[in-house]
Amino acid sequence: MIFNPRSGRNLRDPRAAGRLARTLGDRGVIREAGSIDELYRVAEDFRKLDIDVLGISGGDGTNGTTITGFLDVYQGNALPQIAFLRGGTMNTVANAVGVRRGRPEGLLDRLCRAYVARAARPLADVERHVMCIRGDGAQAAPKNASTDDDEAPSSMRPSKPLATKYGFNFGTGVVCGFLYEYYAYGQPPNPLVAAKTLLRGVGSAAVGGDMIKRMAAPFRGSVETDDGTIWPERDYLSVAGGTVDQIGLNFRPFYRFAERPNAFHLLGIHTSPMGFVSQLPRIWRATAMRPGHSYEAVTTHAVIRSPRAPLRYMIDGDLHECGGPLHVSIGPRVRIVVGT
Repeated sequence: MIFNPRSGRNLRDPRAAGRLARTLGDRGVIREAGSIDELYRVAEDFRKLDIDVLGISGGDGTNGTTITGFLDVYQGNALPQIAFLRGGTMNTVANAVGVRRGRPEGLLDRLCRAYVARAARPLADVERHVMCIRGDGAQAAPKNASTDDDEAPSSMRPSKPLATKYGFNFGTGVVCGFLYEYYAYGQPPNPLVAAKTLLRGVGSAAVGGDMIKRMAAPFRGSVETDDGTIWPERDYLSVAGGTVDQIGLNFRPFYRFAERPNAFHLLGIHTSPMGFVSQLPRIWRATAMRPGHSYEAVTTHAVIRSPRAPLRYMIDGDLHECGGPLHVSIGPRVRIVVGT
């Protein structure tokens, strides 16, 4: 099991590690990883131990960062089954794939019991692709931007920027703008704060307020997909994609994520902020936006270019930036434990 002591939730609950260690007991190994360097050392150790299941205590950002490190260390070999223990506040990917709700120590206890009984009943899992996201000149987000939906800024800061990252969703434009407003709200991030941030943004859009101007600052760029289709250079509210349907608060923009094998759903949203607000009920229901609001593709690869630098983007709740262009391609499949 990986425990991120620098996540915002764990920083606010210093006894969390002890509770998880007591729950795990002698049924497994728990290691702390508060930096990328520590994560890679743990991944090397766990690979030598030939572990069967990797539990992760953190939010979406910790999950994605941990998967990135393990994929690098395992070098093309299959990863162990992965158990998301809902150590974040939003836990978007866990929600999207059907991980049972509960506190991390309760989920860990159920996982341990299910693991002991796996001879009679194998651990149930679902498989999902991650996306491989590479930005030229990639770097972490500025220090005034938080990460992992509830973490302190740059909770796993590398000794040098990682050019290639893996995650289940990404986005530019308003996706980043929303997260900057969410993290700057002045309260510990949680689903209620996220909902309030969204409602404030909707209200600001209705009156043309300053908040929506910050949140929905357009992303200027173009997109080329795997079949040579080019979305023209223009202002986009967001270019975003996912290999799971959800992006947070149960909104499901990537409803076509499983339509084509080994591909992801990509959106180029080019409507106005109020036009986007009008489509939120359809996005909640996992249906297409009305014509004239976005471009869509189900693709294996996309290149996102922008004449403006830096190119800011989000991966699983973490904020990043690069000089561009941004290359997004389908990555390996990972097995996520569900139903325990």
